[in-house]
Amino acid sequence: MSRRIVSTNIRFNLEKETDRTAWEYLQHRDKKQYRSYSRAVITAVNDYFERRGRLVSDPYLETREKEDAFLLRVLETIRAGFDHAAPVGTANTLLNLLQNFQPQPAPIANAVQEEQQEADDTALDFVDGF
Repeated sequence: MSRRIVSTNIRFNLEKETDRTAWEYLQHRDKKQYRSYSRAVITAVNDYFERRGRLVSDPYLETREKEDAFLLRVLETIRAGFDHAAPVGTANTLLNLLQNFQPQPAPIANAVQEEQQEADDTALDFVDGF
C-alpha cells in the first residue's frame, strides 16, 4: 500500500483580523479531536467547500437553518419556562393558563354585526313601506 502525502505551507498575516482569528483557533484547538494542524485544516476546508456546494444547489438552505435554530431556541425557552413553573403537573399549568385567558372581542366582528343590523333595518323599513 502506497501512501501519498502532499506537503504545503499556510501563511497567516497576524495583522489581518481573519488570519489572526484562524491562527488562534489552531492554537487553541481540541488536541484530542484534532491531533495536528493538518487534521483541523482539512476538516475546515472540506466543511467550507461542501457547504458552498449545498448553498449553490439549495439557495434557501441558510434561511431554513436560521429558522430551525430560531425554533429550537423557542422550544428551549418554553421548556425552561415549564421547568421553572410551580411543581404542578404540566397539564394543570396549561389548564390554569387557559382558564384565566379572556379573549378580547374582535373589532372587525363588531363592525360586521353593525353593518348586518343596519342592512336588516333598511330591509324592514322597505317592507314596511308596502
